[in-house]
Amino acid sequence: MTFEENSRLTDAESRRLAAMEKRYREAARERFESRVAYYHSITGGNYTSITVRDQRSRWGSCSSRGTLSFNYRLIFAPAAVLDYVVVHELCHLTHMNHSADFWNMVASVMPEYREYRKWLREHGHELTVEAHMSRLGIPTSLR
Repeated sequence: MTFEENSRLTDAESRRLAAMEKRYREAARERFESRVAYYHSITGGNYTSITVRDQRSRWGSCSSRGTLSFNYRLIFAPAAVLDYVVVHELCHLTHMNHSADFWNMVASVMPEYREYRKWLREHGHELTVEAHMSRLGIPTSLR
């Protein structure tokens, strides 16, 4: 759905989409916490918290204080793609850059990371509530 189509939603349709987004954000938080716990045992490092947001230009980030942030829209991606972003951010706990050492660490945990990175570049724009609903055959409009 384009922005123009989205702006033509009724109040009820907008509230319905907002409620669905809230559910997916909650589901994403649970998934991120679970996957961080799993991969953290492999990557090590220290993190302080996990945040889940709707970022337009980033899939994840890791602050120098150890805050891991993830884009909730990854919940709509294949599980391995979500895992790649988790591994990527966890590796920043050890290497706060994109050096060869960083990428070697990512590859040691997830050798096929390039495939998932490419998938995000090619399909990331499709990761929206509206697109997900459409794939499931659920109409956005209630009319």
